[in-house]
Amino acid sequence: MFVDSHCHLDRLDPATHGGDLAATLDAARARGVKQFLAIGVTLEALPGIAAIAREHDDVVLSAGVHPLHSVAEEPSLEAIKEAAERFGAVAIGECGLDYHYLETSPDKVPSREVQRERFRCQLIAATELALPVIIHTREAREETLALIREHTDPAVGGVLHCFTEDLDMAREAVRHGFYISFSGIVTFRNAEALREVARRVPLDRLLIETDSPYLAPVPYRGRPNEPAWVVEVAKCIAAERGISVEEVAMQTTANFYRLFRAAAPDAPAELREALQGGGLLG
Repeated sequence: MFVDSHCHLDRLDPATHGGDLAATLDAARARGVKQFLAIGVTLEALPGIAAIAREHDDVVLSAGVHPLHSVAEEPSLEAIKEAAERFGAVAIGECGLDYHYLETSPDKVPSREVQRERFRCQLIAATELALPVIIHTREAREETLALIREHTDPAVGGVLHCFTEDLDMAREAVRHGFYISFSGIVTFRNAEALREVARRVPLDRLLIETDSPYLAPVPYRGRPNEPAWVVEVAKCIAAERGISVEEVAMQTTANFYRLFRAAAPDAPAELREALQGGGLLG
């Protein structure tokens, strides 16, 4: 029983199962993926993502604005909250800070000031709605942590998705009620430092994701990613930690429903029974 805790189902690559989303999800289900969290990166995309969720009972969605997305007018706190409630989001995000392109393409991405205010607004929305927040962070470690401390409720928490930072940042986030999610990057040959983090993050604070159609794991690097390949992420983490893939699958699934509580009522009955029977889901 696997969960892809972060995938962009509205951005399916045409090369993936002929661009057929239903076939793509079926391929994942055939490998034991039982739940998909479709991520919103613009408010304009939410109606399309919501349509996908209505067609597939095992798809839930988040509502947010990516830090690198350029908009004519910044969404207000009320606009973010209204969109999340209208479309039944189980989380706010993906949001955060990404300063990677500011040196090379400052005219093509939002400024630090715009990103910080956008992030702060979404953190407040998440707190006011009591929804977890999905955070994208790159080259902005201290500011990300500072805003988390200032504007999030540890009882609600969130996740640092597609984690690529060090163990100290992971530990600080966990102390503030956050989970750490690993993508296909953890399988890359040059990612030994990240695998060390994956070995040492508490198992009850760990999630797995594809971030598809991006960042396909080994052995599929160079191809458009898809939700079925979250299994490769689980296999890598299991090998690094010296535990079974089944244990990684069960624990990360339990973690997902513990964090994204609004998704839990829609979990398959047999899944909830198994998790509760194992003492993994309250």
